[in-house]
Amino acid sequence: MKMDVSGLIGDIKARQAISAADVMTLRKEIWPDGVISADEASLLFEINDLDSHPSEEWLEFFVAAITEYVVNQTEPKGYVSDDSAQWLMQKIDHDGKVESAAELELLVRTMEKATGTPEALQDYVLKQIEDAILTGKGPTRDGGSLQPGSVHDSEVRILRRVCYAAGSDGPGRISRNEADMLFRIKDTTLESENSKEWPKLFVQLVGNYLMAYGEYDMLSRAEAARLESFMDDNKASVRGFFGRMKDSDISGTFKNVFSSDIFGKKNVECGHIDAVEQARELTIVENSWLHGKIHADKNIDPLESDLLDFIADELAGTGH
Repeated sequence: MKMDVSGLIGDIKARQAISAADVMTLRKEIWPDGVISADEASLLFEINDLDSHPSEEWLEFFVAAITEYVVNQTEPKGYVSDDSAQWLMQKIDHDGKVESAAELELLVRTMEKATGTPEALQDYVLKQIEDAILTGKGPTRDGGSLQPGSVHDSEVRILRRVCYAAGSDGPGRISRNEADMLFRIKDTTLESENSKEWPKLFVQLVGNYLMAYGEYDMLSRAEAARLESFMDDNKASVRGFFGRMKDSDISGTFKNVFSSDIFGKKNVECGHIDAVEQARELTIVENSWLHGKIHADKNIDPLESDLLDFIADELAGTGH
């Protein structure tokens, strides 16, 4: 620890609030070099628990510091490790729920900033957001209490951020778990007064899951670590580098990235167009999933109708 902050914590407990001056002191003493230790990260969570209505200054400092600790202080940087994910979930879930606006924003920001996150953390984040929407028991980023069983503008923004986050299933790519969650939220909030942006978001995100083309396949954390270690070995020449690459156990990763087709522009363009067109066609699995969701209650609701219209329009564009 860089300082004894027990006195500061005592003051915050007495006031039940974290002032801008408190934040400046903590930023100066705990995070002057942009590095947070495990003890300091735990301390910041302890301080965060003292104020149920944090200031913008505290929220931004807390979220930035903990995100940096979770995302970039284990190798390879950008990939949240299983241990870091478990630590984060335990710190947030010590009382069984996301208790503050800072904690909710922390989860969202972690998903946005990370290149990759464990599936357990992805599922945990989705559950927290879904529970907040369906139960109304949780803060939003812009303050206030959620109304149970309805989707508000703030939830639309959070859902969009999380589902499109780089650390989720992939940049701009919606996963099956996310699509399942969206249907559960839709089914529960059908009769509610929801955000005007909710129907559009539902159609966009579920349509993305069914029809979008995902060109980018994220390296796993283990692959990224091997690649980083390989690239850090800068003692040999470029010729030696590629010679070792050929025999390396990560050569498969390089083959995927540096495919010979990448130098044949025409072939790449044609292949990309074909892949995009194929992605827009529903597979047997996707069609079966959609059929089960649409007919689960033997009724087509307005959002499902909008989704079907969207799919029909997209398929019409492919000539099917």
